[in-house]
Amino acid sequence: MLVRSLCVSSFILLAGCDLSPDSPHGFSLPDGDAAAGQIVFREKQCSSCHVIEALPDLRSGVEPEMTVRIGGMRTRIATQGELVSAVINPSHKIARAYNREPYVGDGGSAMRTVNESLTVAELIDLIAFLQGQYEEFPDY
Repeated sequence: MLVRSLCVSSFILLAGCDLSPDSPHGFSLPDGDAAAGQIVFREKQCSSCHVIEALPDLRSGVEPEMTVRIGGMRTRIATQGELVSAVINPSHKIARAYNREPYVGDGGSAMRTVNESLTVAELIDLIAFLQGQYEEFPDY
């Protein structure tokens, strides 16, 4: 019985250590500069569709076709890998609230691709800025 319990426990632990090519295991960005990331956010015109309630001055003067909220309280903070994926491959995971016409069609995203114009340094800074916009609900 003890051997069986150890085998089951080992299997459960190993299942949590996903080392497949799609695993975020080992993904880590160097420390970014959140202030520089805010400049990237502004320069890449992210505020034409995204709103950060804590920073209303980042809002562009144009009425957006849609508003995707960034930041605020969450049950958990997105990992660096999740945020990088959201920036460079926005169709990877689309929130249900935005998975409808006219914003998204054929599984694609209306988000402008910045992959050709965004440097790695800018991406690192942008991720540092974005992560700083989220707060995790406190554990009581």
